[in-house]
Amino acid sequence: MGINSNRVENLECRETVLTMPAETMPAPSRPEVEIHKVCLPPKQTTFQKLKHKLSEVFFPDDPLHRFKNQTRLRKLLLGLQFLFPVFQWGPDYTLALFKSDVVSGLTIASLAIPQGISYAKLANLPPIIGLYSSFVPPLIYSILGSSRHLAVGPVSIASLVMGSMITEAVSYNEHPALYLKLAFTATFFAGVFQASLGLLRLGFVIDFLSKATLVGFMAGAAVIVSLQQLKGLLGIAHFTTKMQFIPVMSSVFHRKDEWSWQTIVLGFIFLLFLLGTRHISIKKPKLFWVSAAAPLTSVILSTILVFLLKAKFPGISVIGHLPKGVNPPSLNMLYFTGPQLALAIKTGIITGILSLTEGIAVGRTFAGLKNYQVDGNKEMMAIGFMNMAGSCSSCYVTTGSFSRSAVNYNAGAQTAVSNVVMSAAVLITLLFLMPLFHYTPNFILAAIIITAVIGLIDYQAACKLWKVDKLDFLACVCSFFGVLFISVPLGLAIAVGVSVFKILLHVTRPNTMVLGNISGTHIFQNLDRYRDASRVPSFLILAIDSPIYFANSTYLQERILRWVREEEERIKSTEDSPLKCVILDMTAVTSIDTSGIETVCELRKTLIQKSLQFVLANPGGNVMEKLYKSKALEQFEFNGLYLSVGEAIKDISSLWKRVLP
Repeated sequence: MGINSNRVENLECRETVLTMPAETMPAPSRPEVEIHKVCLPPKQTTFQKLKHKLSEVFFPDDPLHRFKNQTRLRKLLLGLQFLFPVFQWGPDYTLALFKSDVVSGLTIASLAIPQGISYAKLANLPPIIGLYSSFVPPLIYSILGSSRHLAVGPVSIASLVMGSMITEAVSYNEHPALYLKLAFTATFFAGVFQASLGLLRLGFVIDFLSKATLVGFMAGAAVIVSLQQLKGLLGIAHFTTKMQFIPVMSSVFHRKDEWSWQTIVLGFIFLLFLLGTRHISIKKPKLFWVSAAAPLTSVILSTILVFLLKAKFPGISVIGHLPKGVNPPSLNMLYFTGPQLALAIKTGIITGILSLTEGIAVGRTFAGLKNYQVDGNKEMMAIGFMNMAGSCSSCYVTTGSFSRSAVNYNAGAQTAVSNVVMSAAVLITLLFLMPLFHYTPNFILAAIIITAVIGLIDYQAACKLWKVDKLDFLACVCSFFGVLFISVPLGLAIAVGVSVFKILLHVTRPNTMVLGNISGTHIFQNLDRYRDASRVPSFLILAIDSPIYFANSTYLQERILRWVREEEERIKSTEDSPLKCVILDMTAVTSIDTSGIETVCELRKTLIQKSLQFVLANPGGNVMEKLYKSKALEQFEFNGLYLSVGEAIKDISSLWKRVLP
């Protein structure tokens, strides 16, 4: 903010320095004082401004820079690589990389198969849909996706949200065909929404789901999902379909007569086994394969156990018959007309946003570990087209799973071929191994889901939010309890509302501060932050840390006048030098609108009536241009506009000394 922070964009001035002769200045200020002129930005047409603005909003990374000065053939190759990242790493693919991808692909397949079946049950869909969703989408992503480690398939949060939203209107038990239609249609609209965000480069839309919101939402969802799995762990046949804490717990205790001690014993034994393997892998990351193999091992062991004990314990609930074969086409099941279309669109958009947020976050996490870039817009298009294709092949919403991606990374995956290997393993399962799952008990699926979602409860992140930002913590808590006690969509909406309120609060009530000079320097900083900073006699230096808009202009005017009043009261009580000048440091004011301009002019008039000089320091190019076009700049032509706070104080102080008798 001092004399060395002369930031004015796009300067184009002929006269930039005004030199004051030394003889006209008092003895202590004999060296010449350079007063730099504050310049307007170069003239631009409206079209040029619009083009620049759109470029900054939608193309901040300049994705077409690689096509400049290239031959047509080279441009074609770059275009293919841009649209299909497989062409980037494909030419350099080796047998050594393939071996690594095969190992990691088979490893995540052992996790994806039981999780796919479990998550489909979580979405109130037939278990076979979960396996279908672990076959086609990974193949699509391996061609279009830019992440080397993202393992694609069904995920718990999207499954929960889809199941809870559709079940509120349609029951699968009563209308299975309509439920499937709505699930596939919601998946289609999720894909359309995701791909549109990528194509139109509107990825900033998902930024409204802040970290704080997601921490609370995922924790609440994990708790409610875990409680829902008590149905399988306790062997309850008639259980509530609601996804709120009170109805779920009420159903648990009102159905005590349906509890099965055999199911409870076996279920909790396998749950402890799965949690134990998870703990081992967390403590010793090199043993990642222990937790990765545990779900499939549990499925195999529990299936064999139930098969052997079926005569003695016939009450244990099992999956039952699962059809063999690859995904049947479901294009004819997409639901584009009818009273439930709005529900399908709403479900698709919400699950699309959640799955997109999770997939991109996971992809970027592992890309950072391996020091390569993941293009967010490409990921949106890849995930979107993947879900659109999946909706036409009996799949529901899929994205990158953190648990499977972590296993994929630790298993040594090198490229997206690991997804192809996983799909091949799922295909073999669909074609030949489905009868083996007939006696798989439902309690093992419940145990697998609980083990998977328990990692979503990040209490350490919540504690950090409390320490760092109380409003973020409030958004987190609202999201958590909203999901737990109201509903999943409304809980998410409440949390987003709190986050938006936080943004509005920062916009409408921006930070203002009084600056002081740090002794021996030309630096001006917040008096409250720096003990070395001291007030400059006869000057009140104020700074604003935001644009000046219609939403905050009235507040800023009132707050600045309050600063002036408080300074006058302080001077009166301490008998310091009388206040003569108010300097407004506009370094952080990136933009101003007509309401802001009017506020600045009114401030000047009010301060003049108080016999105070009002000065602007270091306004940006955008601000300067608008002040100039509104003719408000004319009011500051004489000793009212400076390039820095330091120059303003030097120049005005020298003028005061020159006019003294």
